[in-house]
Amino acid sequence: MEKMFCLGFALGALGGALLVANSYKARSIVKKSQAEFIEKMDEMMDERLKACGCGEGEKPEKKKK
Repeated sequence: MEKMFCLGFALGALGGALLVANSYKARSIVKKSQAEFIEKMDEMMDERLKACGCGEGEKPEKKKK
């Protein structure tokens, strides 16, 4: 049963990767989602650094693409 699950998972991941690699629309959705995730993680880390008092120094500039 686990072998079939792993095989299905691997085939699904491979199919998804092929879809994203060959579709501009899917690729743009993935890039947008990654950018949003990174932005939210940066905000969360900034909040945690402020809460523990570690982030009182100057913060480096974020690079915009």
